[in-house]
Amino acid sequence: MKRFDLVVIGGGPGGYVAAIRAAQLGMSVACVEGRGSLGGTCLNVGCMPSKALLTSSAKYAELKHLAAHGIGVDGATLDLAAMMGRKDKIVGDLTKGIAFLFKKNGVEHVEGWGSVPEPGVVRVSRDGGEMLLAAGNILIATGSEPAPLPGVEIDEVNILSSTGALALADVPRHLVVIGAGVIGLELGQVWSRLGAKVTVVEFLDRILPGNDGEIAKLAQRALTKRGLKFQLGRKVTGIEGGADSLTLTLERVGKETTETLEADKVLVAIGRRPVTRGLGLDTLGIATDDRGFIEIDGSFSTSVPGIYAIGDCVPGPMLAHKAEEDGIACVETLAGQNGHVDYNTVPGVVYTDPEVASVGATEEALKEAGTDYISGKFNFMANSRARSAGETDGAVKVLAAPDGTLLGAHICGAHGGDLIAELVLAMSKGARVEEVARTCHAHPALGEAVKEACLDALGRAIHA
Repeated sequence: MKRFDLVVIGGGPGGYVAAIRAAQLGMSVACVEGRGSLGGTCLNVGCMPSKALLTSSAKYAELKHLAAHGIGVDGATLDLAAMMGRKDKIVGDLTKGIAFLFKKNGVEHVEGWGSVPEPGVVRVSRDGGEMLLAAGNILIATGSEPAPLPGVEIDEVNILSSTGALALADVPRHLVVIGAGVIGLELGQVWSRLGAKVTVVEFLDRILPGNDGEIAKLAQRALTKRGLKFQLGRKVTGIEGGADSLTLTLERVGKETTETLEADKVLVAIGRRPVTRGLGLDTLGIATDDRGFIEIDGSFSTSVPGIYAIGDCVPGPMLAHKAEEDGIACVETLAGQNGHVDYNTVPGVVYTDPEVASVGATEEALKEAGTDYISGKFNFMANSRARSAGETDGAVKVLAAPDGTLLGAHICGAHGGDLIAELVLAMSKGARVEEVARTCHAHPALGEAVKEACLDALGRAIHA
């Protein structure tokens, strides 16, 4: 058996970043990945292809509004195959980039599916047989997959997961999205922009569960204005296939009434679950919780010494950047350094138009905990840069302790995913709203809305 200081199972954001960092720290490292290309779900069938399609579809949708800028566009057409080709090229280039980084840093890429027959050994199964790797330490970074809807079979033809929704050959006439979370809203907006009627069905009475309620309402209003239709407080109890359509049966939550909804495509986007099957966890005695997540301690160690786990297969936010931070902290700890992740300052972003970004506590969470707080809000309608760009939907909202220390921040608006970074840094450094408000922000810029929201929390907003 070839021996390594560390064998990483999974080549997604958590796994490949951990492998590179471990190699930088002087470890001999192998990364086992069975997909055939590195990058995991995020790069191959998740974050990156969806953002490529969001960008392309946004450019197509923008053509309808250029007349207001004095620009006439005649004869614009949609070449969906070319759009998909661009998306695939971006994915291919990025996966090749990770392979290059492995070579640069001396990480050995082992193709195949990994499992752990015993501590210190990784079995790699692939076409033509299997091989064994000896490992001083093993890091499980196997990620997550779409959660199924009970009683509904995903065929990736008519009933789709996010993977199938990223590869449709034609624009659906009517796409029904089950789930008003991040994935459902992003992919729903892609196909809405390209001409599909899109209806989002959600069990709860709101969209974006877990986000700040006030910001989620602003997002729903803006997305409705952009063409998405919402049916909230409804449970999908069945989907029947017809000759050329699907019929969904919906149950009104809390009411004894049912409805039907016709569609030609259905996207099931009700969340994700950890991928841990086939690893040999039961045989090893590695503890998991009731949802299948691998239980770990503060140093990412499982219940079996020498075996660690990170990312989507352990409890916590199921986000690529969280997995990366997990991976770096884990291997730095293995190297004797002080690896650490502050999970209170992990941002989340929904890349719809407008974007929805958040960090820290929501107002609902603060109220439930009985925490005293102050809040400030500033609408983009009053921001000069937003007005000149025609991107006035949404607002910046900050939540702080009575002494001004930031507890949470939430944005619905253009480039919210970029604007949140300032507030993430402020929170990570224990900054107060006064300090953000006294920071000079460029004018005219969307970032001024962040400053004004902090001023508002102090009761002295200038432009509101």
